[in-house]
Amino acid sequence: MAHEISRRTTLKSALGGAGGLALGGGVLAQSADAADSSDVSQVPVGLALWYAAPAADWEREALPLGSGALGAMVFGTLATERLQFNEKTLWTGGPGSRQGYDFGNWRTPRPGAITAVQEQIDAEGKLDPVAVAAELGQPKAGFGTYQTFGDLHLELPGAPAQTPDSYRRTLDLREAVATVTYTDDQQALQHREFFVSHPDNVIAGRLTGDVGVTLRYTSPRADFTATASGDRITVRGELADNGMKFEAQLRVRQEGGSLVANPDGTLTVTGANSVWFVLAAGTDYADTYPEYRGADPHASVTKTVNGAFGKGYSALRARHVRDHRALFDRVTLDIRAEVPDLPTDQLLAGYTGGTTATDRALEGLFFQYGRYLLIASSRPGSLPANLQGVWNQSTAPPWSADYHVNINLQMNYWLAEAANLAETTVPYDRFVEALRAPGRRTAEEMFGSRGWVVHNETNPYGFTGVHNWATSFWFPEAAAWLTGQLYEHYRFGGSTDYLRSTAYPAMKEAAEFWLDNLRTDPRDGTLVVTPSYSPEHGDFTAGAAMSQQIVHDLFTNTLEAARILGDSPEFREQLAGTLGQLDPGLRIGSWGQLQEWKTDLDDPADVHRHVSHLYALHPGRQIEPGSAWADAAKVSLTARGDGGTGWSKAWKINFWARLRDGDHAHKMLGEQLKSSTLPNLWDTHPPFQIDGNFGATSGVVEMLLQSQHDVIEVLPALPAAWPDGSVRGLRARGGATLDVEWAEGKATRITLAASRTRELTVRSDLLEGGEVVFKAVAGRRYVWKA
Repeated sequence: MAHEISRRTTLKSALGGAGGLALGGGVLAQSADAADSSDVSQVPVGLALWYAAPAADWEREALPLGSGALGAMVFGTLATERLQFNEKTLWTGGPGSRQGYDFGNWRTPRPGAITAVQEQIDAEGKLDPVAVAAELGQPKAGFGTYQTFGDLHLELPGAPAQTPDSYRRTLDLREAVATVTYTDDQQALQHREFFVSHPDNVIAGRLTGDVGVTLRYTSPRADFTATASGDRITVRGELADNGMKFEAQLRVRQEGGSLVANPDGTLTVTGANSVWFVLAAGTDYADTYPEYRGADPHASVTKTVNGAFGKGYSALRARHVRDHRALFDRVTLDIRAEVPDLPTDQLLAGYTGGTTATDRALEGLFFQYGRYLLIASSRPGSLPANLQGVWNQSTAPPWSADYHVNINLQMNYWLAEAANLAETTVPYDRFVEALRAPGRRTAEEMFGSRGWVVHNETNPYGFTGVHNWATSFWFPEAAAWLTGQLYEHYRFGGSTDYLRSTAYPAMKEAAEFWLDNLRTDPRDGTLVVTPSYSPEHGDFTAGAAMSQQIVHDLFTNTLEAARILGDSPEFREQLAGTLGQLDPGLRIGSWGQLQEWKTDLDDPADVHRHVSHLYALHPGRQIEPGSAWADAAKVSLTARGDGGTGWSKAWKINFWARLRDGDHAHKMLGEQLKSSTLPNLWDTHPPFQIDGNFGATSGVVEMLLQSQHDVIEVLPALPAAWPDGSVRGLRARGGATLDVEWAEGKATRITLAASRTRELTVRSDLLEGGEVVFKAVAGRRYVWKA
């Protein structure tokens, strides 16, 4: 137990003494075992999605499972269970594409093209996007698109013709297992369960009851062969567009009955008590520029499926659950929900905007669903989460299910650090690293500069150049924005080895690109980005707010990192000098708004979904709450309104939380749930786009804990709708993990676990004077309580 010390005791003497400090009625305990037993509950409730009928629609109703590289969608249909599945590297396009592939680089030199556009902007103030695209863009060639791998069908001839009243289809978020249960026409209990294992890299399933089943693979493409032998189905193919080789293997084991391999490439089990299977899949993709090809997948797929099969189903399932829960269980949220015995689609349909305990059940579920989806779609050894995470049933998905880097890929990872899922960023880091080599070529050929660059969207094949869609082809600030997540990983975790080896090289090269490409603005002599375009509307100008804010953020981060690592004084001096001359992208306009463009062009009636000129508020840290810039940002945000698409509403949750308006942040969470969330709780743009799920979870964290300004702020934007509750396991920058309990809108207990030895500042109304500054010691816990 913590030793309580007089409230008059100084911080210095308390930390040097018996391990306790009274501050404003709170006790600071300084040992690993000092906290008392009243920890936040370890047993969360209401962490499952469930439905009373099979899924009829992939996008709206099927349930997602994933391991990062593999994804599967469970339908729960009776006569034929459908498992649509993906392997994230199965892409058309790229090297070898029949369309040709140029990485988006100009196919013929355009000397002076960018300079000519810049000079025209200087002379005229702005340019129409179509005109700029005509000068600087070009049609895509060989960009490619993410592909469905296909479908595994489990044909069940004894299934009921109608959905029984006992039917239940469930996705357990804590175990990452989907189940289907019902009583058949003979009153026998039928049970199916499915999961996708990261440690064993397979899709697995088991059926119990009186089981007869035929397992069949299908694909919307005719580029494969499927053969069956013994207990195995082997699928091999080659994408017609680029020759990419792909393979899947499935092995089946039954208890009782018989198993037959059929000439049509299917397996049939009859008369069994239970059947289980594992499926592995892979391609010959490699993330190595410029070929992007590796070994034939046959050997690795065979080894993977045989290794998983040899473990046995129970061991395989237990290993999967341990692996998943090691991440998922780190964070619990209790907002005093009452979980009704209602299917999730009915829970969503009855949501009133957060006024009831039932509403809070949905809000808490939606928060944890975002964490679940990130674990399922971004694990080491895979590509990062794309526009649809890892899930896609189409050969031509919306926007190719690619990597949009004018916000969408970045938003996918906003929650990762603070929601205690830092390991999920490994694929992101590797993807950014893989973009640097092609990005250097684009920087050199298109801009004649050092560094690396990528524009509005990219693919797994290093597409760093341009296309010609006028309102979305030009965004060279993307590389700078991408590096922000790398530096955030350092700010949370504090590893200088990571900073030196992974984050800083990408940051420095991105900074070098902008050191070479900023241009002096003849209007006031500041340095600006030009041509500059505020996504995804308006005209091209010089020095649009978002462009300036992103470069300001990059330079600020890179200068901090350079000082930490002791990089050359000459580079630090150049960076600091340029930062001092940079237009910061912050201006207050004629109606009190934060200007979107350097010239006051803002229309108070503009309700466009992008509120990109508030980047400095979130995810940046240039704007601090209570400042004139924050007030102007609020004016802009209010004018834009509460509408927008799913990801836009999610961003607004974060904006309002950063403005310390928890009630408006909560209102935006409600708006997203009411009008931008599908029955399976996927976010919809429309169509389905996963960034809104991730952005909403990030926004809930921002309501409960913030640390972007190097102060750990507890409950900075707690909404009135959550007067009592607790959260466990959120992370703050500086190496701290926090558990918080609150009642009547006020913190009653804060527990901070330190992973680094360093000075920390904590701010809460629980503390005397509202703030405490102390030296935290790695491995120790500190507790404040009312």
